[in-house]
Amino acid sequence: MSGRARLALCAAVASLSAACALLPLVDPFTWLLEAAVLLGIVSAVGALTRRVPLARPLTLAAQVLTCVLLLTLLFTRGQAVAGLLPGPDALTQFGRLLQDGVQDVGRYAIPAPVTPGIRLLLVGGVLVIGLVVDALAVTYRSAAPAGLPLLALYSVAAGLSQGGAGWLWFLIAAAGYLLLLLAEGRDRLSRWGRVFGGGAGAGPGSAAEAGFAGAALAPVRTGRRIGALALGIALVVPAVLPSLGGGLLGPAGGGAGPGGAGGTISAVNPLVSLQNSLNQPADKEVLNYRTTSRDAGDMYLRIVALDQFDGSAWKPSERTVVDVPDQLPGPPGLGSGVDTTRVNTSVSTAKWYAQNWLPLPYPASKVDIAGRWRFEPKGRTLVGDRGQNTRGVQYQVESLQVRPTAQQLATAPAPPAQLLREYTKVPDSLPRVVRSTARKVTHGAKDSYEKAVKLQDWFAFNGGFSYNTEVRAGSGSEAISRFLVQKEGFCVHFSFSMAAMARTLGIPARVAVGFTPGTKQVDGTTSVGLKDAHAWPELYFQGIGWTRFEPTPSRGSVPDYSYPDSPEPEDPGAPSQEPSQSSESPGGSSGDPTCPPGQESAQRGSACGTVSIEAGGRPPDDGTPGWAVAGISLAALLVLLLPAVPLLWRLRARSRRLAGGGPDTDITAVTMAAWRELLDTAWDHGILPDESLTPRKAAARLVRVGELPQEAADAAQRVAAAVEQVLYAPQPQPAAGLVADVARVRAGLDTRASGRQRLRARLAPRSSVRLLWALAARWTALTTRCATSRPVVAARRAAAAFRPGRQRA
Repeated sequence: MSGRARLALCAAVASLSAACALLPLVDPFTWLLEAAVLLGIVSAVGALTRRVPLARPLTLAAQVLTCVLLLTLLFTRGQAVAGLLPGPDALTQFGRLLQDGVQDVGRYAIPAPVTPGIRLLLVGGVLVIGLVVDALAVTYRSAAPAGLPLLALYSVAAGLSQGGAGWLWFLIAAAGYLLLLLAEGRDRLSRWGRVFGGGAGAGPGSAAEAGFAGAALAPVRTGRRIGALALGIALVVPAVLPSLGGGLLGPAGGGAGPGGAGGTISAVNPLVSLQNSLNQPADKEVLNYRTTSRDAGDMYLRIVALDQFDGSAWKPSERTVVDVPDQLPGPPGLGSGVDTTRVNTSVSTAKWYAQNWLPLPYPASKVDIAGRWRFEPKGRTLVGDRGQNTRGVQYQVESLQVRPTAQQLATAPAPPAQLLREYTKVPDSLPRVVRSTARKVTHGAKDSYEKAVKLQDWFAFNGGFSYNTEVRAGSGSEAISRFLVQKEGFCVHFSFSMAAMARTLGIPARVAVGFTPGTKQVDGTTSVGLKDAHAWPELYFQGIGWTRFEPTPSRGSVPDYSYPDSPEPEDPGAPSQEPSQSSESPGGSSGDPTCPPGQESAQRGSACGTVSIEAGGRPPDDGTPGWAVAGISLAALLVLLLPAVPLLWRLRARSRRLAGGGPDTDITAVTMAAWRELLDTAWDHGILPDESLTPRKAAARLVRVGELPQEAADAAQRVAAAVEQVLYAPQPQPAAGLVADVARVRAGLDTRASGRQRLRARLAPRSSVRLLWALAARWTALTTRCATSRPVVAARRAAAAFRPGRQRA
């Protein structure tokens, strides 16, 4: 196998090794086999085009074309021309798959199913990274920088994984990268051996062989050091930067930590965010509100409605948003005969809580809030525009508390045909067990209301279900059928399953995501924490509108109208109305109707709650400690400044070399510093230095290769003459104008160079490799000094042990 073929094979292996870090994120792993096959084909095309040989840009273009054709064949074959060529329809399908993939990444918990969109992101991403690594390491023969795309691929996996990528995946990725470096070093050594190894007189012990060995090993050592630096960054960056997490409900950058700077969250992610929020060790406060409502048990704060079920997940429909009107339109379906109470609520959100959707009681009729917010009429939600989020906002909401009676729900007429078609749609992939179970549970019910109550009671009380937030999340058809068999899950499973079963019975249904009412405080406000994150089904009844039900056991409060046999109050709107079941719990928190009286809201989250919260107590302070903020900021700053290290070092070196000196400054040192700056400036513009040339010949080569104009050429010759004068003259004399001459040469090189070459010379100067050489030399000197000092110290200790004074003692 040739050196380039071996290098191409190692580049593909390194890319696939880094891609293994993505394996824990999705299930199953068949996508990796597809990526391996496609990457092997792309690498083979590159090897063939390099063997022809083609120019480097043509080789890269052939590989890019191969990638496009392979992805078209795999993902959009039905829309492609002749099943292979990407036409307009294929490009449209690619865009649709990419959009679905981005949404699916934010929607599913880990491990996520391999949906078509996620599959395209995984296979396409690995293929692109593999192509970049092959181009850098094989086509352009620079394996060390190929660690950067590999690092990017591993960092994505480490950031998305809960707690970071495991040590096994890191070792696999590191082994692949080191294998690539070793293959590149072997290839370079073999090429240099053919040039220098066969000369006459170069015997095994000759000086030529010794010089060759030292020069040949230098780039290998450099590559290893660069590799060690890249691997160190891969370990440190995921550890010090905030992890990706939270989602719709959780902190934008917090993960499981005590806080976080946060950030705008645009993806609707009820599965990941709900489960992460419910499993947080501390119930951090998300928001705090004060309301005029007498029945705090109905103060559910709704964020978004998930009304589209495609078989793989529940998600919100794509609808048009408008400017927030002064008075919101009335809720759909609400008739005049239903009792309503107008409620005013003042809400303040935590400074770390940042997401695009605004928590609101349903149905809101007026919202007073500053900022760039938009209104979505169908779901009656407010969404931030152009980066607007909920971090630390305060707003006033006027809403209605709708109190229908069981009789009104039972006698509700049929909904409009269009609404019925839209909200009873179920995918063909929905297992039959869902329909059959729904019909079995609701057997004997006379109307839609009785069917809804039977479904709710079956999930919450007599179906044998248990509440568990550690169960694997999922909202697709398979997850629903699995939940109906295992009968264990949390609010996501209960709400999504009840909504799907209601749709099979012809009842319009959707799922709302938001917060339960929270816990009453001694100052009259109500605190809503992470553990109040919740999802519940909403069913539509004509004349009442979208109506909340509560199928999740030990969460939220079962509404009064879901008890068909309960007598209606004589005057529902009178102040003397008996408190509802949800408002009887002390403190006004959301309790479990199955718990004994007085214990519903004393605790939250277990069979009758979890952690007890003292009266008047508040969730822990959501502020991040100052040292943590400083440490994270410093680490992020260092990571951002890392690519600028070559530029900063080069600017500092130039200023020191051209600083000159006073009358007592060594003439030779000043002149040689200017000469070194001249050579490094040429190196930055692509003219490699040649130490074997005399200063005069080196200047002539610089003028010829750089195509310098006459003024810059004369300046280069003057600097070379000054160097020869201080090196060989019996009494060296200082040369005037060296700094100006170096500046003229640099200006001449910039004039002849292209814009891309000038940008490369400034931002990524080639001569900055001297920084690595200097660090390597210091490290070698330090290790040598430590190695030589040990025998000396040992000898001194031995001599001190045998001194005559000690022997007499």
